[in-house]
Amino acid sequence: MPALTEVLGDIAARRIRVRQVELAGPSPFASSLMFDFVASFMYEYDAPVAERRAAALTLDRRLLGELLGDPDLRDLLDPAVIEQVELELQLLDPERMARTTDAVHDALRHLGPLTLAQLMARTHPPDAADSHVAALLAERRIAEIGLLGSPHLAAVEDMARLRDGLGAAPPPWIPPALLEPAADPLGDLVGRYARTHGPFTVAEAAAALGMPAAVVAEVLDRLDGEGRVTSGGYRSGSQTPEWVDVEVLRRIRRRSLASLRAQVEAVEIAALGRFLPAWQGIGSTSSAPGRLHEVVHQLQGAPIAAAILETEVLPRRLAYSPAMLDALLASGEVVWMGRGTLAGSDGRVALYLRSHAPLLHVPLGTEPPVGDIHDAIRRHLTARGASFFFDLVAAALGATHDEVLEALWDLVWSGEVTNDTFAPVRAYLHKRRPPRSGRPRPAMSMPPAASGRWYLVAEMLATPVPVTAEERARAVAEVLLDRHGVVTRDTVLGEGVPGGFSGLYPVFSALEDVGRVRRGYFIEGRGGSQFALPGAVDRLRRTDDRGVVVLAATDPANVYGATVPWPEHPTARPARRSGASVVLTDGALGAFVERGGRVVSVFDADPDTVVNGLVELAGRLGGRLTVATVNGAPAAGSILGHALLGAGFVPGYRGLSFLGGSPVRRPNRAG
Repeated sequence: MPALTEVLGDIAARRIRVRQVELAGPSPFASSLMFDFVASFMYEYDAPVAERRAAALTLDRRLLGELLGDPDLRDLLDPAVIEQVELELQLLDPERMARTTDAVHDALRHLGPLTLAQLMARTHPPDAADSHVAALLAERRIAEIGLLGSPHLAAVEDMARLRDGLGAAPPPWIPPALLEPAADPLGDLVGRYARTHGPFTVAEAAAALGMPAAVVAEVLDRLDGEGRVTSGGYRSGSQTPEWVDVEVLRRIRRRSLASLRAQVEAVEIAALGRFLPAWQGIGSTSSAPGRLHEVVHQLQGAPIAAAILETEVLPRRLAYSPAMLDALLASGEVVWMGRGTLAGSDGRVALYLRSHAPLLHVPLGTEPPVGDIHDAIRRHLTARGASFFFDLVAAALGATHDEVLEALWDLVWSGEVTNDTFAPVRAYLHKRRPPRSGRPRPAMSMPPAASGRWYLVAEMLATPVPVTAEERARAVAEVLLDRHGVVTRDTVLGEGVPGGFSGLYPVFSALEDVGRVRRGYFIEGRGGSQFALPGAVDRLRRTDDRGVVVLAATDPANVYGATVPWPEHPTARPARRSGASVVLTDGALGAFVERGGRVVSVFDADPDTVVNGLVELAGRLGGRLTVATVNGAPAAGSILGHALLGAGFVPGYRGLSFLGGSPVRRPNRAG
């Protein structure tokens, strides 16, 4: 500002000469201003709804009216706020009701004439209205007059304006001092109606006052000129022009703005727990042809335990059958890769769209398996390409089928070799050793875990043009946004992205510059730098995705142990272990269930709600579930004991068991 003052002073003093010129393009100074303007406002309407409404309500109403005409605030003012303000103005709010004789008199002065029924609705308790009215009539502080074809009660101070404006006949005992002609009876009556109501139409005011609509419209125009009322659009769904007292509108705007500002505040952790399962489609039973493709697109690159991929993860997101995944793999649209072993006959796998795999695949960073058979398989696949298991056995120079199969799966879990079908993974998960007394396997029998064609992952990842680090970072950032909706530092760390959050931060900033994402503080306690898709922010703030949700602990839709740390518990040590499950109650962690369900750890949650989740978990485990301990105590005597028995669990020597059938579902208070 001092520099601008100096320049303007030099122009006034003619030390600087101003010339008007016409250029083919803007000057460098003007270009920078225009760029800043575009960067600031081009994507303004990509902001979440609450932010846009809050910003619009901060504009000066009169200035906005001068620029755009009568302001339409239908989409900005909160309908609940309008309703609450009108209840208060009409003394229908419990806190504003009349409780004494003097308060009843004040109500009639404030609102104007009322019937006895209307007055009872504004009196607490309603039965006391009769005694208050009798006392006021006896004291001649109010009078009964005829209006709109029915008897009304009115304060004696109103008699002159009611006579002059509505033609009401005052009782003969009214003192002459109270019957002096009113200066502006119509303005007083219409103005009082506006002061005691929210937005209204001319027809509504005319019907309430018993005046012709043309007269009410003329009075409102006059009051508008005096700055006492204003017209525009205020109620959602109304298409008729409305009027409102300026002070009432100011109160409604203030409260609506306060409500919107509360909406743009950071949400609690439980809101994220509600949001992410809904964002990833948990509970969907869609059987649309492209639904599995959408799910893979959202989950691609996420390491998921193979044992739960087709039993927990995919079936929770669509009406799933294994043939659907095999069809996508056979078509070449989708590929899978091993991402390390787990305890027992299990390991992690990741699904990718084939076109995205070169951009998203990240080597495990572990030492590759070594051995003569491993090297023989590598050499054969490098030289011959995709091959069947018998070709690999022949290349292993005398190794047995079991030895080749074991080496092959070492290469699979290390991410070096994959298959064009998922059938061998299913067989590997359920493999059984042949009985010692049984017949030896025929020399040419195909192990189920070796079916299909095997090929090197490196061949699939090869591209004509090498993928740059920038392209890879952009693809990773976009898939994280698609999977999580809101990405924080902990989200990136939980995904194990090389380079961490700092490596992706420039990409998120660039996406923000072009309006693809929003930066803000959306989730409380998750760091100041958070990036979100605009639609995700609106859904994050919704509260209708409620109830009980049961997830595998390692499901990408479970925020706990990844984006959000596990809550403290006196006895449990929850972790994202394969086979474990979580029960979310209204987004909060209600319970952690160890593999098999025998050990349950309950957090701060309603027992009936947690038991509803355990019944659902039992259904997914084949209809049987035995709970042995709850928070380290025997199940029958625990905090869940009574609720478990009420839901159909029966005592046994191992604990409380649910054996299927039609359980007694207790009310779900969270939902």
